[in-house]
Amino acid sequence: MSASTSPSPAPAWLEARLRAAGGAVPFRTYMDWALHDPEHGAYGSGRLQVGPRGDFATSPSLGPDFAALLAPQIAQWLLQQPGDGPLALVETGPGEGHLALQLAEALAARWPELAARTTLVLVEPNAGMAQRQRRLLASEPLPCRWLSFAELAASPLVGVMLAHEVLDALAVERIEWDGALWRQQLVALHEELDAPPSLQLVPGEPLEPQALSQLEPLGLLQPGPQRAAGFTTELHPGLTPWLANAAAALAAGQLLVIDYAHEAWRYYGPQRSNGTLMAYRQQQACDDPLLEPGHWDLTAHLCLESLQAAAEASGWTPLGQRRQGEALLALGLAQQLHGLQQSAAGELPELLRRREALLRLVDPTALGDFRWIAFCRSGVADQSERALPERAQPEALPLFLQDPPLG
Repeated sequence: MSASTSPSPAPAWLEARLRAAGGAVPFRTYMDWALHDPEHGAYGSGRLQVGPRGDFATSPSLGPDFAALLAPQIAQWLLQQPGDGPLALVETGPGEGHLALQLAEALAARWPELAARTTLVLVEPNAGMAQRQRRLLASEPLPCRWLSFAELAASPLVGVMLAHEVLDALAVERIEWDGALWRQQLVALHEELDAPPSLQLVPGEPLEPQALSQLEPLGLLQPGPQRAAGFTTELHPGLTPWLANAAAALAAGQLLVIDYAHEAWRYYGPQRSNGTLMAYRQQQACDDPLLEPGHWDLTAHLCLESLQAAAEASGWTPLGQRRQGEALLALGLAQQLHGLQQSAAGELPELLRRREALLRLVDPTALGDFRWIAFCRSGVADQSERALPERAQPEALPLFLQDPPLG
């Protein structure tokens, strides 16, 4: 996706925005508008639908088995909190609310005493999505509140925070190599005689020294034949402020990020000359981020090194990371599949559907390639360090990082 991308029609609302901004804006600004504008954004308006029959499927939308496997990890972390005070399960960007509902039901059924101390807190900045979540969660078994990061910062909670397919929707900065310099990529209004206004990706001004300094740890400052003119990729300036807000919301506890992510050497390798940005709608993928703004989900993978650096700068201590397929096996997925085989034959259609969903969760070409990346803060980090001298007590590790159970 470079300056040669074919023009896409500009909707009237976006044309007006671009004219007011002088005809062009950084890609990051455009992406934020296209996703989160309250009236026109794909999420802000509530237009996007999550699920197998919606615009894209997520692990929780395939059924309750994902939450059933994740629940023991949530329970372990909640039980690690000292004392017997109130706890919180915070989900940021909860989508349709499937995961929140399923986890609340699992905690209430399997750990009732823990559930009695736990409040479900949803952080949803988009009113259209929050409205659908309220309908789904109207009768869920835990007390439920919708709060902003700012409200949580005023009274931080103790517990566990989830960011499931959230950080990949933060607006990214796109940069383009012109053969000599890195330039910020812009979304510009393109006009020709006798043609309606359209959108184009164009290179902007060269990156300033402060921005260039961010490229060195990612291996992007060294020119070479592996990176031809037109090479385009993404940076993630939204990570640090998001993680700082998350840290301010949690007095003590853990953060679990579940998202597509690559190591820097893979993310910025020559094979990804167009970056990782993709658009999704009605179960279809598209590599044109300018197509029908506000009607497609836009998402970019995370860079693991960028995420960890931003997390540590925001006061989070890393606990470890694993691919989703490995994490779910550690949490008992093989036993879950075996249990399905022992079920009554009369339930065969439902059993086959659940089996297919479980296999999709660990498919390395799809959902199984997600990364689970865990962090903790405040007193929890100190306890982890004392409890794990030279990894002497593996049972204190997060469950998803332990060896899969036998049998």
